[in-house]
Amino acid sequence: MSDPSPQTAAIDETIERCLQGDQDAWVDIVRQYSRRVFNVAYKFTGKHDEAEDLTQDIFIKIFKSLYTFDRRANFQTWLISVSRNLCIDHYRSVRKERETIARDVDSREMSYASKSDGGPLAGIERADQRELLRLALGQLAPTLRSAVLLRDIQDLSYQEIATHLHLPEGTVKSRINRGRSELARQIKRLQAAGLSTPRRSVAGRRDVRPNGV
Repeated sequence: MSDPSPQTAAIDETIERCLQGDQDAWVDIVRQYSRRVFNVAYKFTGKHDEAEDLTQDIFIKIFKSLYTFDRRANFQTWLISVSRNLCIDHYRSVRKERETIARDVDSREMSYASKSDGGPLAGIERADQRELLRLALGQLAPTLRSAVLLRDIQDLSYQEIATHLHLPEGTVKSRINRGRSELARQIKRLQAAGLSTPRRSVAGRRDVRPNGV
């Protein structure tokens, strides 16, 4: 068997350091391959922000499974393969969640828990407004929807949400802010489409589809 190339030897050494707990080695791996992983994620999502979130999730899972990498294989090939598989799983999860959003999010339970923040859920009280909120939430990316629901519906703290989602607190705050902005935009869009009463929203559900992944 021929000797490994300098590049292969270098990544092999970096992986070994990473497995031994060297945080700088992991930072080197992320820095070197983040663009490739992001490109894979973007092809599946078509959205920059969602691809960034998915890239972060992919690297977390790659870190946890790094010990399974066969050193005889090409690391980049393995990493891209893992990334694609995780993106496929993500796509299937998103599709399933969107198909069941009407069942999983009960409009009767949509009472705004954290009004002090003044987010887009503030003032949602009547049944027709809760139905509008349910439809708007169905348009959000799952990562943003989960963050908003945990904060503004379940009234969890940022730290509690970070623990629940296994994410840094800064990422949680970013997702909540982006989720609220997108939610407010979707509410306005649905209102402009005339979906502001229970009767019209039920009739219009067939025409309101989440954005494609």
